[in-house]
Amino acid sequence: MVETVKTTSKPLELTELLSLLLEVSERLNTTLDLDELMTRIAEMVKSVIDYEIFAILLLNEKTQELSVRFSVGHPQGTRDLRIKVTEGIVGRAVETRRSVLVNDVSKDPAYIQSLPAVRSELAVPLIFKNRVIGVIDLEAPWPDFFTEQHQNLLELLGGRIAAAIENARLYRRSQRQARTLQLLNEISRELSSVLVLNELLRKIAALTKRLINYDRFSILLADEASRTFNAVISMKQDQSTPEKFTVNYEQGIVGAAGTSRRPVIVPNVAEDSRAVFVDPEMKSELAVPLIYRDRVIGVVDMVSARQDYFTEEHVRIFSTLAPQIAIAIENARLYERVVRSEARMERDLERAREIQAHLMPPPNPEIPGLQVAARFRPARELGGDLYDFLNYGKDRHVLAIGDVSGKGAPAALYGALAIGTLRSLVPQRLSPPAMLKKLNTLLLEHKIEGHFITLTYCIWEPKVRTLRLANAGMPLPILVRGRRSHSIHAEGIPLGLLDHVEHEETSLQMERGDLLAMFSDGLLEAINPRREEFGDRLENILRENAHRDATEVIKKVFAEIVKFEQGRAPRDDQTLLVIKAR
Repeated sequence: MVETVKTTSKPLELTELLSLLLEVSERLNTTLDLDELMTRIAEMVKSVIDYEIFAILLLNEKTQELSVRFSVGHPQGTRDLRIKVTEGIVGRAVETRRSVLVNDVSKDPAYIQSLPAVRSELAVPLIFKNRVIGVIDLEAPWPDFFTEQHQNLLELLGGRIAAAIENARLYRRSQRQARTLQLLNEISRELSSVLVLNELLRKIAALTKRLINYDRFSILLADEASRTFNAVISMKQDQSTPEKFTVNYEQGIVGAAGTSRRPVIVPNVAEDSRAVFVDPEMKSELAVPLIYRDRVIGVVDMVSARQDYFTEEHVRIFSTLAPQIAIAIENARLYERVVRSEARMERDLERAREIQAHLMPPPNPEIPGLQVAARFRPARELGGDLYDFLNYGKDRHVLAIGDVSGKGAPAALYGALAIGTLRSLVPQRLSPPAMLKKLNTLLLEHKIEGHFITLTYCIWEPKVRTLRLANAGMPLPILVRGRRSHSIHAEGIPLGLLDHVEHEETSLQMERGDLLAMFSDGLLEAINPRREEFGDRLENILRENAHRDATEVIKKVFAEIVKFEQGRAPRDDQTLLVIKAR
């Protein structure tokens, strides 16, 4: 209830006025908290003007409307009131930029009633740097309550109050901007950590909610072929909605944002002719294009249940965030394409591994007078090492082992070319040096830059127990006889590099129990975590296990290599061919 006892204010002396101005300046300048400042202003004004009803209204320069920021004696709901600058006594104070004193509001047609008992009103504009930022409004239940001294005093205090309010608002904006920038930084880090598209889209919706309190949120991605924006996620009140909708490039508010490449704010969707799919619960809308490398890849669409909800501040915030969202979406889509491509490549490589395994002969062929075993361990899915067993009729048998330069699929393909060419030459029954020379010539005809092959080619003649071999760049074979071992000095130039290369033949008479190992350099170059190479350990293992059969020897060698590597992947393909004389 409004107090009905009228009180009067005593005129202030000059010293009292100066003292008041000093106190006002001190009290206003010692806080930057806007709410605390409003309370102090009300208390200071009360100390010199014994008002009953007090309000500070601030001006929205964009809408040219006044809204109550702080009040004393007003009923609840007053803060929702919006007054145009052309309306009411406070509006007149803003429009004329002069204080307005009305001794009897019942005689003023412009008066907007806030309380039935009000009879007089004093409105003083708050001007800062030649801008009206708001109004101080005092009301009383008696006519002629406010005096010219009250008016002059409030006018005198108005400039200081306006400056203090602007400083507090600037401080609040700075704090809000700092929090927003910190939040944007956190959001950017979170977005960059998500690469699964559906998960990313939900993350964007949740993180945006921390910046802009929307009621409905959608992301629509562009389909350049059909010239449409297709909704890939739609959230209403934090809940995913089932409908997925499509709009043409030139259709709706989304289309307007996409084609103009600029954010579009709609204060009242019901009054905008561009709006489509209008939800009666949703009143205002903000659509922001997502641009990546000068292409519009989509649009973020936010809707609020309140009219005039979205502001230029929202546009500035989301315009900062939108490029990062666009990058995150493109990265996620690229990641999905890479994952699909890798899955397809993995299937292809698995099939290629099967084919390569079928191309190689069984590792334990039946050869008269010999026990033979072979093993191939690729460094990657496919490898460039090879071995083969062929017949020169009934009385002679070919054993070959090779190593293509490089690794992976290119080496495997070159190896397939080499082994195919070798097999095509078998009917000619060439000697080892002649075979290497012929193979070298044919590979040079199909010269592939950066690729060559090292090869050891052997012919076993069981009747005379003789192994004739020629070596084109492979590591020297190791012979273990009795308790001793040594390398077979057969050397030569790799194939596919130079013309007119000659290779020498080496003959080896195999005695019962002899063990001959031929291998690629991947075995010798296997390394451990200390960067040490396997090297001479191979010959020691062969010598210590020469009494075992060929298959057991191979198992032992590879077990020791795996142990030596201590979990490290092999650097190069590893192939071992072991021959043991029966």
